[in-house]
Amino acid sequence: MAHIRAAFAWLRRNPFAWVAALLLLPVAASIWSLPPAMPGYATTRASWRPSEAWLRDREGRLLETVRIDFRVRRLDWVPLDHIAPALRADVIASEDRRFADHGGVDWRGLGGSAWAALHGHAARGASTLTMQLAGFLAPELGGPGARTLRDKLRQIRAARAIEARWSKDQILEAYLNLASFRGETQGIGAAARALFGKAPDALGTDDALLLAALLPSPQADAPEVARRACRLGRIADCNAMIAEAEAMTGPGRRLADDPGLAPQLAADLLRTPGETVTTTLDRGVQALATGALRRQLLGLGGDRARDGAVVVVDNATGDVLAYVGGVSGGNSTAPSVDNADAYRQAGSTLKPFLYGQAIERGFLTPASILDDSPVQLDTASGLYVPRDYDHDFKGPVSVRTALAGSLNVPAVRTLLLDGVEDFRDQLWDMGYRGLTEDGDYYGYSLALGSAEVTLLEQAAAYRAIAAGGRYRALRLRADDPPGETHAVMAPAAAWIVADMMSDPDARAVTFGVDSALRLPFWAAAKTGTSKAMRDNWCVGFSDRFTVAVWVGNAEGDSMTRVSGTSGAAPVWREVMLALHRGRPGGQPPRPAGVEQRPIRVAAGDAAPRREYFLGHTGQSAMIAAPAAARRPHIVNPVSGAVYALDPDIPLARQRIRIATVGVVSGEHLRLDRKDLGAADASPMLLPAPGPHRLALVDSAGKVIDRALFTVH
Repeated sequence: MAHIRAAFAWLRRNPFAWVAALLLLPVAASIWSLPPAMPGYATTRASWRPSEAWLRDREGRLLETVRIDFRVRRLDWVPLDHIAPALRADVIASEDRRFADHGGVDWRGLGGSAWAALHGHAARGASTLTMQLAGFLAPELGGPGARTLRDKLRQIRAARAIEARWSKDQILEAYLNLASFRGETQGIGAAARALFGKAPDALGTDDALLLAALLPSPQADAPEVARRACRLGRIADCNAMIAEAEAMTGPGRRLADDPGLAPQLAADLLRTPGETVTTTLDRGVQALATGALRRQLLGLGGDRARDGAVVVVDNATGDVLAYVGGVSGGNSTAPSVDNADAYRQAGSTLKPFLYGQAIERGFLTPASILDDSPVQLDTASGLYVPRDYDHDFKGPVSVRTALAGSLNVPAVRTLLLDGVEDFRDQLWDMGYRGLTEDGDYYGYSLALGSAEVTLLEQAAAYRAIAAGGRYRALRLRADDPPGETHAVMAPAAAWIVADMMSDPDARAVTFGVDSALRLPFWAAAKTGTSKAMRDNWCVGFSDRFTVAVWVGNAEGDSMTRVSGTSGAAPVWREVMLALHRGRPGGQPPRPAGVEQRPIRVAAGDAAPRREYFLGHTGQSAMIAAPAAARRPHIVNPVSGAVYALDPDIPLARQRIRIATVGVVSGEHLRLDRKDLGAADASPMLLPAPGPHRLALVDSAGKVIDRALFTVH
């Protein structure tokens, strides 16, 4: 109080100070109520950033919407002429009845609000749409519901500044895009889709009333919103509106224009809010591949296989037309995993490249005879004993039957001819980038697909065969340049491999005559199943498309009761049939360098037929080598074998059978220099613990083969 009295005393002694104070008061008031500079309409619209990003197909059709910014839910800016007229009218009626007539401030409304406040009545809000817009544009003004005198004055001045530069339509459009409607939902675009599942221009009369009723209190409960909407619409019976409000404010809806067709790919490609990525995908092909996979997984049931993936490629361009990394809504326990780009064991799907390389190098022809019989190979990690899928052996078979029927032992024998290191290099050239180790690391099991590959790599490699042995990296983005093409297999060898893979008769030895791989038109396909039934593949191509399918469990546990033709193959078949509806596939023309001739095959798997050969490699007859023509050697035990005697099993039942092949006459067996008699007698032995040396000797006593093994 002493300070105030002193100040007044000073003013009495200095009368001119009163004049200065009165002159400075408007300036101070103007500075005190000065609002921040208001941006123009164009700047406001240009600075709008949706919270979503969009993945579109090659024609611009939406595939997937991904939320990037989780602070607020916004979609694209919606022009005023794309907003339902009913909503525009209801918002004006609810928030600013004299919007068309004032210059940013409703002085009548302000006067009425002040009069009500002076007389102790509830004051009706007097903020115009323009004043609320000012609060949206500059939150430091206190927001649309500002109540302090300074905030209100600053909003008034900001609103008048906006009205001086903006049209009424621009103000209403910006207001509807910047207003918060419910929870995190901002803007009419997100509100219409999230609350009603509609586009803003498709909103009905009741929808418009409910959205307008949300604006004063976006978090109000359903009955309150409905009653406000009924007052606004002058509706007497509000029961129906309450029901609609409850549906609107209930559990969140999926955005109506989001088909949810490529969630895994969208998660990989979309990074920035407001971003749109146009892909090479075709929405129709994506939808049919997704549907085929979903139906197959539902049919198998979660106790057999829970996950899958499909990739469809245009052979001519290398464009990916479908990329299904998985399907939601089923039994999957890992629906977000991108199974199309996950590394998994390839199984038998690598065999076409092995046989193609052996044929190209002249080691084999489709008519060559391979022995499908038990074999044991000595490796650094122990014995490798390949078996066929059905645990049966077919004896002498042609290369055509071995590939089409997916026989394992002939593939391993082919790898012995071709060389593990060379085959590994061939796979690397085919785009299998998971093979980062040298050939010795994979060993003979590489023939049976011990390496890990992705479904996308599978599609690219098989497309190379379909393209005559020319590899090109696949395209996923529409703006990706076409990849460079380079030869990875001779056109003649690629055509022959495709012909063998398309042969239903050669395939019948394993899959029967009417498997899922048999189509009513030409198509080549190969199935594969990895170790412990963890992965099931079917990859193949027609003259126009390559389709690759994986079925399994994303978490890596084994499938149950799922085979090569019951897991992935039905999906491959359904997609292929749909792609070729109305236009069946045809076999590509035979390239130069491939000759055809009739042959006789003196083996158990083939009748006389016509066969294809690389130029100058054709033969008229094929016959399995007789025993007399084979080099005599020991096949059991394999050198390096270790046998452990089990104390719980009677010794008489732990004998080792000695087996040889190519024995004609006179050969004998010796164990540690002790003669065991004729080699073709296949004796059963029970050697004492310790190292042993088994020798095969001819009639002159010359050692022609030996095997070292140990008994513990």
